[in-house]
Amino acid sequence: MSAFLAALGISTVAIFIAEMGDKTQLVAMSLASRYRVLTVILGITAATAVVHLGSVFIAEVLGAALPTDWLTLAAGLAFLFFGLWTLRGDEMTEKDEERAASRRIRSGFMTVALVFFVAELGDKTMLATITVGTQHHWLPVWIGSTIGMVAADGIAIAIGAVLGKKLPERAIRIGASVLFFLAGAAMLAQGAWALLA
Repeated sequence: MSAFLAALGISTVAIFIAEMGDKTQLVAMSLASRYRVLTVILGITAATAVVHLGSVFIAEVLGAALPTDWLTLAAGLAFLFFGLWTLRGDEMTEKDEERAASRRIRSGFMTVALVFFVAELGDKTMLATITVGTQHHWLPVWIGSTIGMVAADGIAIAIGAVLGKKLPERAIRIGASVLFFLAGAAMLAQGAWALLA
C-alpha cells in the first residue's frame, strides 16, 4: 500500500509540475471562457485519462524491456529535457487547437476532450507520465498523472476566471523548469550511483 501511495504522490506531483505553464493550461483558460467550467473539467479529465492510460501502457512495455538502473538514468535525462522544453514553451497556440476542434464538433464536452487529447499526444506531460511509469506500477501512475493534470488545469481555470488571461506565464515556466532540473539531477545521480556501485 505504501508503494501505491508513493507512486500516486510522485506521479501527481510530477505531472502537476509538468503542466505548469504548458499550452493545455492556456487552452483550459480559453475554453472556460466559452464553456461551463464543469464541461471543461470533465473534458480535460476524459482526455487525460485516455492519453495517460496509453502512456502507462508504453511505460510498462519499456519497464519490462530495459534494466532499472539505465531507466533511472534515462528518466533523469528526460526530466532535464522536460525542464528545457518547459523553458522554451510550446509552438502551437491554444487558439490553433481550439479552432481546429470547434470547426468539426458542436458538443462542448467533445470539443474540450478532443482539444486536450490532441494537445497531449507527444506533449511533455504524456512523456513525463511514461517516464514516471517506468519507475512505478502503472495503476497509481495513471491515477496520479490524471489527478495532477486536472488539478493544474483546474487552477488555471480558476485563476483565469479571476484574473483574466494576464498571467505571469514566464515566471510559471521558469519555476516548473527549475523543479524539472532538480528532479532530473537527482535521478541522474541515483542512476549513476547504482551503476557504479
